[in-house]
Amino acid sequence: MLIPIITTTREPDSVPPHVLDRMLASGEIHAFERSSGWAMVGRDPIRSANRPFRGVERRRSVVFHQTSLAA
Repeated sequence: MLIPIITTTREPDSVPPHVLDRMLASGEIHAFERSSGWAMVGRDPIRSANRPFRGVERRRSVVFHQTSLAA
């Protein structure tokens, strides 16, 4: 999956998520597109590798416990 971005030189591009993380860390991105719209670096909140996510984890899988139906 490629993520649309605008570089600091105002060039449009698309990059995979791991490249987006690297480019955000090095200050090469002006904006990138999220499912909710465009996020502007320096204006919108952006998760950082240096700062842990403090929200509710929604990606964890549910663990089911199997119970025996035998009597």
